[in-house]
Amino acid sequence: MPPKNKFNQEEIISAALDIVRELSADGLTARSLAQRLSSSPKVIFGYFSGMDEVKQKVIERAYELYLSYLKEDMSKGEYPPYKASGMAYIRFADTERELFKLLFMCDRNQSGSVDFDAESSGFAEVLSSRLGITNEEAKLFHLEMWTSVHGIATMIATDFLRLDNELISTILSDVYNGARLRLEAKKEN
Repeated sequence: MPPKNKFNQEEIISAALDIVRELSADGLTARSLAQRLSSSPKVIFGYFSGMDEVKQKVIERAYELYLSYLKEDMSKGEYPPYKASGMAYIRFADTERELFKLLFMCDRNQSGSVDFDAESSGFAEVLSSRLGITNEEAKLFHLEMWTSVHGIATMIATDFLRLDNELISTILSDVYNGARLRLEAKKEN
């Protein structure tokens, strides 16, 4: 009779997530995971088909965590919901740097590029309605905002730049208002 396992699939995923947090995605190997669990890689593969499956589960868990940041920041009411989503993205980059890099600073050549139209459709609908602009204008507006938010988040996640929340909020307001004024001027012409 084989020995009883000391841990379950959920505990393996949690340990793998912690390794990524501490060492980066490159630090997650069968050996590092087995060492963290005081086990052998053979036991891990009793639960998973291979490290690719473990890594996919880590990505899924990291994304769930990111969504919890969005939900939390958007429900606080400190900022309007659209701005709160950007602030949450940046906060996630600051507090979960390696998970942010795993999710949002990865090579898209293998996993495929993000379908920006699909990803931004919900935001575009809200912006279109709120600002009285077309869906295409709203997609451009969101792209401008998202590239600003992602740029700030990336600089923070890589320790290139440190900004406090007040300055981040000011920058996002300036970008938002600048894009909004450009659209209003376009309508007047």
